[in-house]
Amino acid sequence: MSGTSPHSPLRALWTQRPPAAGAGAAVMATGIVSVGLHLTGYETLSRIALVLACAAWLGLTADFALRLLRERARWFADAGTPGALTAVAATTVLGTRFSALGRQTLAEALLALSALLWPVLIVLVVGHWKRRMPGGVFLGCVATQGLAVLGATLAAAESAAWLAHTALVLFWLGLILYGVALFRFDPRQVLEGPGDQWIAGGALALSALAGSQLIAADSARLYLWNDDDRGVLRAVTVALLVLGLAWYAVLLVAEFVRPRPRYDARRWATVFPMGMTAVATLSVAAGVDVPWLETPGEVLLWISAAAWSAVAAGAVHSARAAVRSTAPR
Repeated sequence: MSGTSPHSPLRALWTQRPPAAGAGAAVMATGIVSVGLHLTGYETLSRIALVLACAAWLGLTADFALRLLRERARWFADAGTPGALTAVAATTVLGTRFSALGRQTLAEALLALSALLWPVLIVLVVGHWKRRMPGGVFLGCVATQGLAVLGATLAAAESAAWLAHTALVLFWLGLILYGVALFRFDPRQVLEGPGDQWIAGGALALSALAGSQLIAADSARLYLWNDDDRGVLRAVTVALLVLGLAWYAVLLVAEFVRPRPRYDARRWATVFPMGMTAVATLSVAAGVDVPWLETPGEVLLWISAAAWSAVAAGAVHSARAAVRSTAPR
């Protein structure tokens, strides 16, 4: 039987693959590790991670388009789930990394794409929120703050004040969405969640990153914020980082109290918050001039890199097992 047969193992694996949840979170996790490696000077490793993230993003995009064209009813059903927002968040993470490489046109294109997707998906997802939800409920905040980070990054690179002010609006909106999501979150997930419970802390870390990027976007040329505005941004950013680190500690302790070593695609949603907390710590260290934060930021980065390796190994093993199980006998 040929590899292109409708009954081939690879085709069976593709059709059984969950929409967005795994691939989108994998792009986010790999992309943020790339950003962290860039910030700490490991450029070669950062670019290798970026290539992997881009490959996964292309797979996510192809899956997204094919489902829309061939399985439209299922696409709309999936679009109402929190995992759909990983498409927006993943795109903004890649855009932020490309902006750091000086590829501003490509970063702008990714910002435009994510900005087009965000309002459609956020309305669909928020409309399906209910009580006692898993950690994916915080992806509304994550997607919104991802836009804020990329907008603020490009505002600094292109000296575009309007983009910084738009990013500031998204920053505050993201915090509102976090508050609403926290009310919907099932706290039992801290001990029982399969991995996505970590987004509860990662969303705060991403918010801190957005705040630090908004502070960094200011300059004598743009004069975005007066002293009062800057003071508020600084205080809120530091508070968000502290809260994000507190969540990190709570969730890490919960992993030891209730170990969940079995591989699950939602473990990519553990790696992303870990990497995001590291990047936020490094960014806040520079943005608010607290250089001693650089050391814990780098330690957290290597912890997230180790977690990435473990989850990637689990994903490869799971994929091989799935192919073997669908192979003709």
